[in-house]
Amino acid sequence: MTALQTIPPGDETVITLSGLNKWYGTYHVLRDIDLTVKRGERIVIAGPSGSGKSTMIRCINRLEAHQSGRIVVDGIELSEDLKNIDKVRSEVGMVFQHFNLFPHLTILENCTLAPRLVRGMSRGEADDMAMHFLEKVRIPEQAGKYPGQLSGGQQQRVAIARSLCMRPRIMLFDEPTSALDPEMIKEVLDTMIALAEEGMTMLCVTHEMGFAQAVANRVLFMDRGRIVEENAPELFFSAPQHARTQAFLQQILGH
Repeated sequence: MTALQTIPPGDETVITLSGLNKWYGTYHVLRDIDLTVKRGERIVIAGPSGSGKSTMIRCINRLEAHQSGRIVVDGIELSEDLKNIDKVRSEVGMVFQHFNLFPHLTILENCTLAPRLVRGMSRGEADDMAMHFLEKVRIPEQAGKYPGQLSGGQQQRVAIARSLCMRPRIMLFDEPTSALDPEMIKEVLDTMIALAEEGMTMLCVTHEMGFAQAVANRVLFMDRGRIVEENAPELFFSAPQHARTQAFLQQILGH
C-alpha cells in the first residue's frame, strides 16, 4: 500500500486519556496511559497479544471501565454517569474482530436497528441511510440477505456500514481483519482506507502494518500495558527507538 493523500488532522482534541489505569483483579492491564487524539487523526495501535491494545480502545466507549485516570471524548468525561456513557457511545462507532451481526435479521435490518431505536428515525429514513452506507462499503446488493449467506469479508463490511449508520464522529477498530481469511482482508482494509480518505477520526488495533504505513498519522506500540513508542509511520518503521519495538517489527516484518 502507498501512503494516501488524506485530509490532514485538525487542531481540535477529540479524545484525551490521562493517567489511565485498569486492572483485571490483580493483573494491571493498563499502566498510566496518556494519549491525545485530534479530530481527523488516524492512529494505528500495534503490539503483542496481552499488551492492552484492545482494552485501551474498549475503555474509550466504556465497554471496559477504568479504575483510575480520566477519559474525555468530545468534551464528555466518561465516568459512572450513564447519560455521559450513552452520549459518547452515540458518537463513537466500534467494529470488532468478530462481526456481531444479528443472524436472524437481514443485512438491511442489522443496519437500521440502532438508528430507529436510538436516533428515532423512521423506517424509510433508516432504510435510505443504510443503503447509502451499504453502497459506500460496496455491498448494496446484499441488503436483503442474512449474515450467514455472506462471506467473512462481506460481513465485516456490513459491520462497518452498521456503525456508520449511527453517524459517528470517531471510529474504533479492534483487530477487524484478524478473523478473516487472507483473501478477504484486502476488501475490508480498502473500506477502511476509504473512510480515512474522507477524514474520519480512527483508532485501529491491527497487525496489518501495510495499512499502518499507508493510512496512519501515528503508530503507537504497546507492551505490558504501556505505550512504549509512538511516531509517524515513516519513523516508526525505519528507525524504531525502543528495543521492544525493534524486536516486534523484526518478528512481523522480518527486518
